[in-house]
Amino acid sequence: MNLKSILLGAAAAAAAVTGAQAADLPVAPEPVDYVRVCDAFGARFFYIPGTETCLRVGGRVRVDFYFNDFGDKVNSWNRAANGTSTRARGNLYLDARTNTEYGLVRAYINLQATRNSGGGTDMDLDKAFIQFGNFTFGRAGSQFDFFTGNTFGAPGNVGKNWSDSNSWVAAYTAAFGNGVSAIVSLEDGTYRRGGTAAYAGHRYPDLVAALKVDQGWGSAKLSVALHEARLANAASKSKVGYGIGAGVTIKLPMLGAKDTISFQAQYADGALSYAGVTDTADVAFNAVTRSTRTSKAWSVSGGFQHFWTEQVSSAIDVSYADVDAPFAGTDYNRWSVSGNTVWEPVSGLQFGAELGYASTDFNRASRVRDKDTITGMFRVQRTF
Repeated sequence: MNLKSILLGAAAAAAAVTGAQAADLPVAPEPVDYVRVCDAFGARFFYIPGTETCLRVGGRVRVDFYFNDFGDKVNSWNRAANGTSTRARGNLYLDARTNTEYGLVRAYINLQATRNSGGGTDMDLDKAFIQFGNFTFGRAGSQFDFFTGNTFGAPGNVGKNWSDSNSWVAAYTAAFGNGVSAIVSLEDGTYRRGGTAAYAGHRYPDLVAALKVDQGWGSAKLSVALHEARLANAASKSKVGYGIGAGVTIKLPMLGAKDTISFQAQYADGALSYAGVTDTADVAFNAVTRSTRTSKAWSVSGGFQHFWTEQVSSAIDVSYADVDAPFAGTDYNRWSVSGNTVWEPVSGLQFGAELGYASTDFNRASRVRDKDTITGMFRVQRTF
């Protein structure tokens, strides 16, 4: 064996030992972005990995069975009318929030899919808005609205006469402290048109202003709105309609920890949706006298909710509306009441039953038959 062979053998042995030692060394793991809980905005928010934005994902599944109007003989004699019907609805909520030097930046989406008896699936973008500090832009609840009911308020049940509308809004909220705030909002007036009249093209957004108080005893709100009422008939005149509303919700801890009672009143002239009336046109034109007049309506409403136990609650909502249509229009007054009882055996899961009644009395000159409506429903709902 010569010197060259000895050196090659030694080098090979050293390389083998070095390789074995390197294989025994620990390898640094790849960095992992774990989902972190975000407690800045309440429960169920988490940070989107790699960002400082907090996201809450939620949803709701609602299953309804309706006992349709069985309070009027005209309906009971109609063989084409459905005595019972069903509805399944699903909602997906996404709520993304970020604290910035300008204040809260928020994006909210509520996607809704509905399947009714004998029909197809209806998709709806119920809400989609952005908040930037004190500003709100997008499809959201009208800033005019206040009390919108404690009962189910489902379309298959008896409806109430109060303002409850989603709209496109551009709103600014000023907070003065101690729960007092003021709101100014521009809103899409096409969502507020009533009846089946032929309206002209939309020109100006509705102007809404509100003053609100939220404190330990409850909340209160005073709202006003301006609305353009303009018919397609070129001979008619454009009118500036308006709505005024005031409401209060009072907490009743002496009865139950979550018990409340609410009252509100609304008046509208040429903007009937702000009084909860949607079946009468805001304005009418008389071709004989070539005059244009606005419709008027007022409504009062309220509701009470009581929790018998942590799992069982009952609610009742009532409303009354009086409608004055110009010229030979159909004047009427309507009152309605609905009550329900809900059992929530586990958080987010509800079983409820509701019964509603409404009475509509038309003016005699219209020769429209007075109507009584009685409906019922059963609901199963899971919110997560």
